[in-house]
Amino acid sequence: MVGLLKLEMGFLRVALLLLGAAAFLVGSCLGTSSHSQRNFFMAVSEPSQGLPQLIAVGYVDDQLFIQYDSDTRRAMPRVPWIEKVVEFDPGYWDRQMQIAQGMEQVFRDNLKIAMNRYNQSGGLHTWQWMYGCEVGEDGPRGGYLQYGYDGRDFLSLDKETLTWTAADLGAQVTKRKWEAEPAIAQGQKAYLEEICIEWLRKYLDYGKETLLRREPPAVKVTRKAGSDGMETHICQAHGFYPKEIDIDWMKDGEVWTEDTLRESVSPNSDGTYHTWLSIKMDPKDRDRYRCRIRHDSLEKPGDFVWEDSASLPVGVIVGAILAVAAAVLLVTGIVLYIKKRQKRDYKAAPASDKGSNSSATA
Repeated sequence: MVGLLKLEMGFLRVALLLLGAAAFLVGSCLGTSSHSQRNFFMAVSEPSQGLPQLIAVGYVDDQLFIQYDSDTRRAMPRVPWIEKVVEFDPGYWDRQMQIAQGMEQVFRDNLKIAMNRYNQSGGLHTWQWMYGCEVGEDGPRGGYLQYGYDGRDFLSLDKETLTWTAADLGAQVTKRKWEAEPAIAQGQKAYLEEICIEWLRKYLDYGKETLLRREPPAVKVTRKAGSDGMETHICQAHGFYPKEIDIDWMKDGEVWTEDTLRESVSPNSDGTYHTWLSIKMDPKDRDRYRCRIRHDSLEKPGDFVWEDSASLPVGVIVGAILAVAAAVLLVTGIVLYIKKRQKRDYKAAPASDKGSNSSATA
């Protein structure tokens, strides 16, 4: 049987080709937010209907842009912008299909070896590999690469020390073999810091209308009264893009974290994001708190507070008064016009005793 080291290295070479060798760097068109490329691969020991033996997917930020599975045996675009790749690389999709098809046997063999490592003779088992990189306006911001078996950590790369972290005794064998060959870690580090970054920049250029857009958050602050006399204010931000956002409760102008609860940033169905941050406060201190939001779409940070509808701001009250006054003037003008028109029509009616046409004229 071929050793796990050879098989996993063969898998690595094939998978690196899945996203292609970088041909060029595009100009920087990034904002202050970061962008990421993430790739996931999974093989199963017992494929079935609806569960292909191999699935491979690629994401830029949170957008699925490429997918392959061993049932269709085709690499498929999942977003319109990735189809631009054929303008620069006409053979891109055929090459991805051929490379991914070659990965299927590598995954099958790796699964068998891993099952032997853990003394497993049958059953459903999975082999996973994921890697990715991140870039911002200030350049590359990191990268990771790790393997998993049955949904658990197996082996991961430490880029800084060029060593491998084994999750258990089964992975120790591979760790010893790979660390005896320093070129393995060096090659993967170079991929994450160079080739992965270059392809990420290309993808961002292809999809810049979508991936580099700016959509400001819609912000709302709500209030919930508690039985203990305290109240909770919830600052909600919705519909913003890109994903990175800073949302803080400020007390007397300083960031306040006590008695706060934060929801992680989550995607909406339209590709934007939402999040919220709550704080518990004494109603007497309400005026001391502000929800401050910073986002790439905003020229400057915004401060938001809960507004009691029973005590509207002066500007809103004045606006309402002016609107009512305008409505009164409009109605008065219409009434005067109608009266004047009726008076004029009455004077124009013929004063005759002959016939009944006068009633129709009136």
